[in-house]
Amino acid sequence: MQTGILPPAGRNVVVVGTQWGDEGKGKVVDWMTDHAQGVVRFQGGHNAGHTLVIAGRKTALQLIPSGIMREGVKCYIGNGVVVDPKHLLSEIERLEALGLEVRSRLFISESCPLILPFHVEIDRAREAQRESCGSGKIGTTGKGIGPAYEDKVARRALRVQDLKHPTRLEAKLRTLLELHNAELTGVLGAQPLELQPMLDDALRAAEQLRPMMADVGYRLFQAHGVGDNLLFEGAQGTLLDIDHGTYPYVTSSNCVAGNAAAGSGLGPGMLHYVLGITKAYTTRVGSGPFPTELDIETPGTIGHHLSTVGQERGTVTGRARRCGWLDAAALKRSIIINGVSGLCITKLDVLDGLQEIKICTGYELDGRVVDVLPLDADEIEQCKPIYETMPGWSDTTAGLTNWEQLPAPARRYLERVQALIGAPIDMVSTGPDRVHTILLRHPFRA
Repeated sequence: MQTGILPPAGRNVVVVGTQWGDEGKGKVVDWMTDHAQGVVRFQGGHNAGHTLVIAGRKTALQLIPSGIMREGVKCYIGNGVVVDPKHLLSEIERLEALGLEVRSRLFISESCPLILPFHVEIDRAREAQRESCGSGKIGTTGKGIGPAYEDKVARRALRVQDLKHPTRLEAKLRTLLELHNAELTGVLGAQPLELQPMLDDALRAAEQLRPMMADVGYRLFQAHGVGDNLLFEGAQGTLLDIDHGTYPYVTSSNCVAGNAAAGSGLGPGMLHYVLGITKAYTTRVGSGPFPTELDIETPGTIGHHLSTVGQERGTVTGRARRCGWLDAAALKRSIIINGVSGLCITKLDVLDGLQEIKICTGYELDGRVVDVLPLDADEIEQCKPIYETMPGWSDTTAGLTNWEQLPAPARRYLERVQALIGAPIDMVSTGPDRVHTILLRHPFRA
């Protein structure tokens, strides 16, 4: 019987971070868009940062999918993303100043919740209050992401589609502002915000954003049906997932591969391969447990080496990233959650020159051995890492593009990681530029 539904044709790949974010997803997505016709962002907001280096030029993206750097590739912002209109437009203008055509290739879901100025003020005021009360900061970026997701879940959010209707926009904005001003003044001791400047900014943004508004889910379905390969780009990392991460030291959205469907509107049966991105070591920005953390402040230490050679600072915040050895037990948890098809190991070259390298294979916790990261943040704080030590290498891996070119100890290190986590390594990144990549199995052809 004919149903009228297009048969599946294109191949679709989901790219997710398998640690606490900052794994190098942007570079990998940019590299893979050579085989894709569309790139989709499905969660998070401009609290995520993807740094790309192309022909020696560094570009930092926060909200717009990394595929924008490839001419002719369409970019989609799915319904799972929270959008700050002012930031989005500034990012568009910054890319246009580089000579990129953006507006004709960018499609924004009308269902995206908006981040508005009161979300930002609440986010910052809450962090300040936590710190002053001694309860400890969560480590948010202060971009208003969490409060915007709260409004979404409470079913009161302003969404991109509201920008098309000025009267409706004003009425909903007035109601929401009254609610949030009450929290700002009555609970957080902050100043109230005024309606008119906020409304004027929203209406100005609406005029520019209207041509880019789209039914993203249906557009993706159509693109898939005509044979387009689609790349789904996650933000943050699995261990920052609101449900599966080190709660409460997490982000406010689902970062895992399963959300690529819910956050874009394309059915899960049309997702064919999950590429997990992980550094050859581990980093984390902000507060929260980190079993393999090393000292990054003292010159001459391993942690200082990872921090300085790896240039470990947050793309969005500029904060120094905490650094430690690769945690295979945490990585195993991520592989299970995401159903990872294959891994890409990034920043292997940062380990060049180390005499020995350690891998955390599990933990000691309350007198027992645990081989996968616990889900309870307090338990993780008590975990004592169990290390396996391997010889390092003195030869450089930077810029290599062939597996056989790698020093033998580097190959053995990667093979050991692969055995510990139970997933194949399909790619290795040996430097920041898109060409610094070793390909073992292509996700679009696997």
